[in-house]
Amino acid sequence: MGSRGVSRGVDLTVCPNGPLLIRGDLGVRTPDGEVHRTERPVSAVCRCGKSASLPWCDATHQALKTKIDEEGSADE
Repeated sequence: MGSRGVSRGVDLTVCPNGPLLIRGDLGVRTPDGEVHRTERPVSAVCRCGKSASLPWCDATHQALKTKIDEEGSADE
């Protein structure tokens, strides 16, 4: 909610081979029910599932992409 009690919108941007960028006040609920809240102007939510900071992106996807490019496969 905004300072006047008005709900602010949330904008989503899907980054190719990267995180989901979310602009706006939000909470992310993990499968175990824990809610991670943030009031940052932009938050990056992990989509590769390999971040050490789940649910937030820590750029691990960049290392995975490099590994995939070198090996020529996405298999682990």
